[in-house]
Amino acid sequence: MTQYKIPVIPGDGIGPEIIAEGCKVIDAAGERFGFDIEWVEYPHGADHYLKTGELISEDTLAELNKNSVIYLGSIGDPRVAPGVLEKGILLAARFYFDEYVNLRPIKLLEGVWTPIKDKTPKDIDFVVVRENTEDFYIGIGGKAGRGTSKNLLEVSRSLYSAKFGLDIETDSEEIAYQIGMISKEGTQRVISYAFDLAEKRKKHLSSVDKANVLSDIYGFWRKEFEAIAAKHPGVTTDFNYVDAMTMWFVKNPEWFDVVVTPNMFGDIITDLGAMVQGGLGLAPGGNINPKGTSMFEPIHGSAPKYKGQNKVNPIATIWAGAMMMEQLGEKEAADAIVSAIETNILQAKVRTYDMGGSSTTSDVGDDIARIVQGK
Repeated sequence: MTQYKIPVIPGDGIGPEIIAEGCKVIDAAGERFGFDIEWVEYPHGADHYLKTGELISEDTLAELNKNSVIYLGSIGDPRVAPGVLEKGILLAARFYFDEYVNLRPIKLLEGVWTPIKDKTPKDIDFVVVRENTEDFYIGIGGKAGRGTSKNLLEVSRSLYSAKFGLDIETDSEEIAYQIGMISKEGTQRVISYAFDLAEKRKKHLSSVDKANVLSDIYGFWRKEFEAIAAKHPGVTTDFNYVDAMTMWFVKNPEWFDVVVTPNMFGDIITDLGAMVQGGLGLAPGGNINPKGTSMFEPIHGSAPKYKGQNKVNPIATIWAGAMMMEQLGEKEAADAIVSAIETNILQAKVRTYDMGGSSTTSDVGDDIARIVQGK
């Protein structure tokens, strides 16, 4: 029997409840398909931070980096200032592990209602590949008051480092600024990943940008896209401005197969994609380093007001677990989990409140685990 050791970070709010159901379903798949999981839990989140003052240490990140996958619940708590946990744990992990791809399947399952009139599962089945470490999310910026000032901003990645020395002079009472940056190396690798994925699907890749306004940064993105496209003559391509893309996602989702996007726009359009596929409770995601440590999670937040109530939908987390098992090479088990999710939805007997039912979080996990095992 194949043995896997998988770190688990349940996190905050509803995180421990939903991650428990994901582990339950994966364990059920392991019984059927011949693998066993040793789950190793890490405490990092709001409670740990408030107790110790630690977000996540370099030593912990180095320890986690020995694994090929991590299973994450959710991060965020109203007791901690907005952004502290997200930047100090989630973004710190993404950057440390160099998880340069955020992978988001936008797939309407049978039995799920979509707000887009007359669209069916055959119309909504595409994947968004979001660059995950650059753009306006590199985390450098600042503020300056009237007069002159200086600031030195630095970006450090495994691929490169960059420093920005700013001489600021303003007669405004106060200004704020944020620097966005993409690199040749970072842009090439995420676009190449997207082309490789498109080669395995319907051989169609759509790029997203805003090159008509932010011409330097996204004109550079287009140039690199075109250079890589020349190496994939069998893949059809198109460019889309992000504002137009939000319209096409709603009007013609069937146009898309694989979509590749810079970081900030990907953050926006994948939330729209989640609603197209039925809601945040059905939206999984993966933070991928194809040759390193990848982390899988639902894309919704920690929903602290529902903490401990055993009522939220665990399907996004269970689906993220399926993505994780596919990353480990257990594709048959991953497909069985997604199929079991779809069967659970079609049977419409065990559903949480957001899907019109009254079942608990653990009820749904139990039902999907039962279906995975063929019971």
